[in-house]
Amino acid sequence: MIILGIILIIIGLVVSVPVLWWIGVILLVAGAALAILGATGRAIGGRKHWY
Repeated sequence: MIILGIILIIIGLVVSVPVLWWIGVILLVAGAALAILGATGRAIGGRKHWY
């Protein structure tokens, strides 16, 4: 999710499409939040690991 967010941000900046840039930022933030919560060992949505 984090990598997809970074790719969308780069494509959005190169092609000058702000929608792709915003979707990339949202995916990046959501992926980082899930990674941080997963690193604490807490179950997220009933699952301990997100692959």
